[in-house]
Amino acid sequence: MKLAGTEVVVGGFGVSGYAAVAALTRIGARVTLVDDRDDHPPQRVAALEELGARVRLGAGATAALPPSTDLVVISPGWPPRTPLLVEAAAQAVPVWSEVELGWRLRRPGAPPWLCVTGTNGKTTTVQMLAAILTAAGLRAAAVGNVGRPVTAAVTDPEPLDVLAVELSSFQLHWVTSWSPQAAALLNVAPDHLDWYDGSLAAYARDKGRVFERAARACIYNAADETTERLARAATVADGCRVVGFTLNAPGAGTLGVSDGVLVDRAFASGSTATELASMADITPSAPHNVANALAAAALARAHGVPATAVRDGLRAFRLDAHRVAPVATLDEVEYVNDSKATNPHAAEASLLSFPSVVWVGGGLAKGAAFDELVRATRDRLRGAVLIGADRHRIAAALARHAPDVPVVEVDGGETGTVMDRVVDAAAAMSRPGDIVLLAPGCASQDMFADYGARGDAFAAAVQRRVGLAGQEERNRRR
Repeated sequence: MKLAGTEVVVGGFGVSGYAAVAALTRIGARVTLVDDRDDHPPQRVAALEELGARVRLGAGATAALPPSTDLVVISPGWPPRTPLLVEAAAQAVPVWSEVELGWRLRRPGAPPWLCVTGTNGKTTTVQMLAAILTAAGLRAAAVGNVGRPVTAAVTDPEPLDVLAVELSSFQLHWVTSWSPQAAALLNVAPDHLDWYDGSLAAYARDKGRVFERAARACIYNAADETTERLARAATVADGCRVVGFTLNAPGAGTLGVSDGVLVDRAFASGSTATELASMADITPSAPHNVANALAAAALARAHGVPATAVRDGLRAFRLDAHRVAPVATLDEVEYVNDSKATNPHAAEASLLSFPSVVWVGGGLAKGAAFDELVRATRDRLRGAVLIGADRHRIAAALARHAPDVPVVEVDGGETGTVMDRVVDAAAAMSRPGDIVLLAPGCASQDMFADYGARGDAFAAAVQRRVGLAGQEERNRRR
């Protein structure tokens, strides 16, 4: 599609929507941005209007497709049942994600894309991948669902050598034409089922779109048969390989772990295995994080990165905030912030990393169930402190599968004090050697702006308790 002079509607005034408008107006498209929210910063609205975009905000802005629309570019999170998108489908108006737009805006000689998706671990994996690529001397960055939007990355006048692209199922739903150099699907577990009208199969199909037209490698998780099925079913370029990763000793065509060493038996020359890194090079070395490292290594090796760069990149990498981040230790109990665990699959992986846990969970469940999580972790649970709109769903799963685990439900009340009450309840349950773990298994927007704000509130409450304990100790010594 020729975009200059085209009438384009951009749905959503988030980071990706803003980037899409900026890219489209630069190439001469006539752009209208629509968003039902009207609380966006006036300076950002003015900046887009200065670029020539029409901006329509507030109730009803997305109720109908503007006349003469040739293309819709949609921000993540808008389900197909959104009225504007239903109308676009009825009128056969193409709908692209901002990722699809970015692919089509690539210049001649554009850098290849190495893509990552999955229910959990994709941000960590794509950042590990960027660290490995950088260690190899390449200009690389994590973009897409993390970092810069892809439209900004591909139109940068100083292009990168390779893009490490994180993708959500929402973004993949609207991708139609791309061809990544290599792609990895880490895992598939129930998440965002409200967006998919309860259909896990539809969610999985969108995750599997990451493999479509892949050029060199489709990388799957050998512990998750859905990822392998989707990899083998994808329509790919001639010569594209299907490569697995496993936490066990790898077979031919696979990456894995042998005697504490990450080993490549897929991209190694000849029939030999190549040592990539040791478990000690990965921080933390919990099983799910080692799996992330193997997926990142496989993508980098598909791009031709040497084994030494895999080792050096993993050694240099550190997790972002709110991902299994230690906060403090008080009375021989460690408090850990994993607020990024926003679905049951992520929370389960986090809980299984520790032997004895007081679990802080709850929030918006997004249609997910918690029975499998509780069955897998009940032997590790000292107790549970539950918050949020859907805390009753977790409480019911605990009652069914772990009736002996003590449960405290903390009402939201004043959001500013809820975490102090959570930490007090968790401390009362804990014993020396325990971990008090914030791994909510839910989204945060019922009580907090985002998972970061939730994690910050938890960390601040822990620090306040540490401060009070220190003051009490000083008073006793006087």
